[in-house]
Amino acid sequence: MKSIIFISVTILSLVALRIWNPYPVEGVKLQVFDAMISSLPKIDEQNILLIDIDDDSLQELGQWPWPREKFCDFFGPGVTGLSILFPEADRYETDEALAECMNQSLVVVSAAGSNSSYAGKPPHVGTASIGEDPKPFLFAYDGVLNNVEPIEREASGNGVTSTAPEVDGLVRRMPLIFNIADALYPSFALDVLRNLAQAPSYSIKTGVSGVEAVRTSGFPIINTDSNARVWINWNRDFPRVSAKDYLESDYSGLVHLVGVTAKGASTLVATPDGLKAPHEIQAAALSTLMYGSTIARPVYAEAIELCIIFIALIVIALLASNLYSSVPALAVLVGGSLYGAKYIFDTTFLLFDPSYLIFSASVVWAITSFMQFLTQYKLKQQIKKQFEHYLDPGMVAKLQKNPELLRLGGERREMTFLFSDIRGFTPISEGFKDNPEGLVELVNRFLTNQTDIILKHGGTVDKYMGDCIMAFWNAPLDDPKHAQHAMEAALEMRAELIKLNKELESENIEINTGIGINTGPCIVGNMGSEQRFDYSVIGDAVNLASRLEGQCKDFETDLIISSHTIEGEEYSFNFQRLGKVQVKGKEESVTIYTIEK
Repeated sequence: MKSIIFISVTILSLVALRIWNPYPVEGVKLQVFDAMISSLPKIDEQNILLIDIDDDSLQELGQWPWPREKFCDFFGPGVTGLSILFPEADRYETDEALAECMNQSLVVVSAAGSNSSYAGKPPHVGTASIGEDPKPFLFAYDGVLNNVEPIEREASGNGVTSTAPEVDGLVRRMPLIFNIADALYPSFALDVLRNLAQAPSYSIKTGVSGVEAVRTSGFPIINTDSNARVWINWNRDFPRVSAKDYLESDYSGLVHLVGVTAKGASTLVATPDGLKAPHEIQAAALSTLMYGSTIARPVYAEAIELCIIFIALIVIALLASNLYSSVPALAVLVGGSLYGAKYIFDTTFLLFDPSYLIFSASVVWAITSFMQFLTQYKLKQQIKKQFEHYLDPGMVAKLQKNPELLRLGGERREMTFLFSDIRGFTPISEGFKDNPEGLVELVNRFLTNQTDIILKHGGTVDKYMGDCIMAFWNAPLDDPKHAQHAMEAALEMRAELIKLNKELESENIEINTGIGINTGPCIVGNMGSEQRFDYSVIGDAVNLASRLEGQCKDFETDLIISSHTIEGEEYSFNFQRLGKVQVKGKEESVTIYTIEK
């Protein structure tokens, strides 16, 4: 009962830990998702060109910051994205010149979310909102850090470049929509996409659990999480060129993204794919949006995973009692969850986490298996303690190895019983009147001599009653030839007693015994009270064996065997019929035999 309660508490605690989702649990889950995403095949992206303002460009074209009119040279035939913020007036006074160039091209500039009191508002972009109000679910800022007025005025679009790092500090998901001063504004990548489509606005769909999807006309629906984030696919190889080389050649492509990579002039962002410049992250996000193959973790994923975890833990706990079934079950669970999660991702781009299921199942299996091992160990120790003095060591080891052979609590079976007692014990004890210790030593010597033989022939010593031995066969281990083994033991006990008496001649001591053997049905198992019990037998056949031992004196023999033991089988012993006897407490008489010496 205690084990069941402990395992139940363990399962509920593991489920509660998953619901709480602390940093280690979330961190491992994110790393599993990283592995899935990184397993996607590499794609050469030809529609997005990265223009790097690198160290060589600064060396050849002048130190940073450049006059802003120089950026006119980077405007391509499609949409140009400047992931560089221009919040202050150009010291070379070329802001108007850059604005005039922007008027002739499609240029999207960037803004950064800010909670500063100096933060402003980005230009308005039309939004079509379907369903619930999305603002409570979005990443919110009081305002943004804008570009100078001429640049903002002539830009074709303006998007927020702020990212949302995960609990481990890595950027994996990009918010597409932000709540800035209680208004909706797009991310940089989303506004580049809107300009590619030449669309005036974008649509956002929101359910009761959060944002579900975002769409720009001309492009596929973009599935998001409840906070309007998309998972970034890092397996894109973008063509890239140094700014100094770009000026010397013509480059095509739908989108040109300009960013700074020069040391000391750029802030790199940590991602699962390493450190990246801001325009690299925007390129990866934009590429993901352009083709609609958005990686997503559905809103129902948490509920499904919790249900699977709870059911799986119960199944593992139930199977853990059997090592031969629990190990394959655990292996199937681990392999199946890994394969299933990967298969779903490869076919649908949906992210499901197998890591916590594997972890929690392993914990439950380990704890349950350990408790089962501990229970089995205690049972084996109990068996050893209970039988080590009454069974042959080999039989005890067999019981410990396979406790199922021992049915505790009472079982009906056919058995053979042997009672052996010293005849004429009173005169012997009177000889030790002044030396009781010597009498105990003699009795122990006799009992050891006879007990070793019983154990040798597979018998179980039930108890010692003074100088009397009670033993039985065919329990706790099965013995198809229990009657034969009991009689063989009796004959050897007779022979060994002769040897013992020769050793005692010098002490003028002679021990004579009477042995009674009977076979019949009985109840065998743990007998006693709740406080103390012993493995023993009870039944009329046991009582008859005891009574036959008492008849040895009347028939002047040292061995009496009932007809119940002899009948129905063929033995090689020389039986001698003694007659019939009606023992005390029985109405019917029984035929008795002995074995000739």
